[in-house]
Amino acid sequence: MTIEALIFDVDGTLSETEEAHRAAFNQTFDAHDMGWHWTRADYTRLLKTTGGKERMRAHRDAEGLDGPDDDTIAALHKEKTARYAALVESGGLGLRPGVADLIFRARAAGLRVAVATTTNRPNVEALCRSCWGKEAEEVFEVIAAGDEVAAKKPAPDVFQLALDRLGITADKALAFEDSRNGVLSATGAGIATIVTPSAYTETDDFSGAVAIIADLTEPHWPEVLADAMGQGANA
Repeated sequence: MTIEALIFDVDGTLSETEEAHRAAFNQTFDAHDMGWHWTRADYTRLLKTTGGKERMRAHRDAEGLDGPDDDTIAALHKEKTARYAALVESGGLGLRPGVADLIFRARAAGLRVAVATTTNRPNVEALCRSCWGKEAEEVFEVIAAGDEVAAKKPAPDVFQLALDRLGITADKALAFEDSRNGVLSATGAGIATIVTPSAYTETDDFSGAVAIIADLTEPHWPEVLADAMGQGANA
């Protein structure tokens, strides 16, 4: 199998972003005196639901609350996105170990680099400006975001969108994820997937991944990559 493109998840894979997301949600809730506050344990549970608006609806429904309604949630989520961008651009985030080097080496080797994420495009832009000092399209050739597809992860839609925009088949790509929903999404699109568990996903079930490594500075990274490519070819 010849790999032509690497496709990365964003939150938890490129950077440990979830605490910044949680802070932005709680700031938004406080600004509107909603009486909502998501603890780390709450957010770990809520991350099983992909998408920020979807998470808010899941919390509302699980608590049996009358509101906010879906239109209000959409407006609140827009505010949360702006708060998240402000937190990220203040310099509070860094890339996970090995990410920058892998992407640099991949591009130098002629591989194409893409994103397939549940988050929205503005969040990807904020992360790239903060961590690379560049616009997202200067780092990634293709960005497929959650608000562009009918179904978010664990559905395969966003990875399929990335493949379509790259103009390649699944056997020509390698995905990088950190969560169970991400693995289901990538493998559902037929893409061999490497997992680097994040702080919020360490206990997830990663069945279906071709490799699970601590981070992208794994000492045996070349062998892991070779194994992943070989397994993908035989899938």
